[in-house]
Amino acid sequence: MATIDANIFREYDIRGIVGRQLTDETVAVIGKAIGTYLRQHGAKRIAIGFDARDSSPGFCKILTESLNAAGCDTVQIGMVPSPVLYHTLFTKDVDGGVMITGSHNPPEHNGFKISLGTASLFGDQIREIGEIALSESRPVWTSGGGQTDGANEILDVLKDYHTDLVSRVELGPRKLKAVIDAGNGMGGITAVPIYQALDVDVVGLYTDPDPTFPNHHPDPSITENLTDLIKTVQQENADLGIAFDGDADRITVVDETGRIIWGDELMILLSRDVLATHPEGIVIAEAKCSQTLFDDIENHGGVPLMWKAGHSIIKAKMKETGAVLAGEMSGHIFFADRFYGFDDAAYAGSRVM
Repeated sequence: MATIDANIFREYDIRGIVGRQLTDETVAVIGKAIGTYLRQHGAKRIAIGFDARDSSPGFCKILTESLNAAGCDTVQIGMVPSPVLYHTLFTKDVDGGVMITGSHNPPEHNGFKISLGTASLFGDQIREIGEIALSESRPVWTSGGGQTDGANEILDVLKDYHTDLVSRVELGPRKLKAVIDAGNGMGGITAVPIYQALDVDVVGLYTDPDPTFPNHHPDPSITENLTDLIKTVQQENADLGIAFDGDADRITVVDETGRIIWGDELMILLSRDVLATHPEGIVIAEAKCSQTLFDDIENHGGVPLMWKAGHSIIKAKMKETGAVLAGEMSGHIFFADRFYGFDDAAYAGSRVM
């Protein structure tokens, strides 16, 4: 039996080092545990997406077989950023999803972000999946008859995602010039064509996915990873620059001078815009954000709410409170105003513009 490291079951996802913590054998067991959990909670039809890491297509195949063995059907949406998987949960006939992604972590890492319905799993839910996978007796999976227990469908969702996001944004009359740094992660797949459809003059940096990340690490919350973006904005006389993390659910913006607009400052800009049409709306920010942000929300007629960090936790709190906007210092931005309430860096960038 495969030996599984309990440390891979994190607060918001399942994550580990490929070949050491995540092998073909351990992923097969983890997939059956995920399938068992989802079936126990009434989910059967599960969307699967994956990023451009070398291990991701193989893990997708193994995960599909394991979900089938647990009695789940799968909807394969291919190589996409994480927000496209989230969008699929809201717009297609599925009961949940698994995104195979290492996010902003080094190339040798990978992981699984899991959703039940439209809600991202976290905390005790991830731990429960871990308990199923780690059980010494390896429980009888929800359905044990093999791959034929589940059906598999291939669905091209990128076009619908693109059309939906473009329809939700209307830019002003002045044509904007934006530098887009995807860091060779997944953001270039969605952001570049969406912004071009919005008639933005796009200057692309490292927009082709490359699992080795040859130019810089795809974590826009680290200043040194923004060096090329800042220089290009200045050289191109662009209006702004936008950097994405590896799976395109986080954003960092620089202004026309190359000054970095950090997460809480970005939230000031966005919350003022949202509160103009949602007076007394609830705006959530996590505890590392400055007091300036919370004061500004209140000064512009909103109700500020400080909450714990973590994309899954914040999405759940937004749903509970009816918040119109939420954000983190790390660059996760969540719009419920004119959007679905999940963190999508391509959409957040369009709202900045």
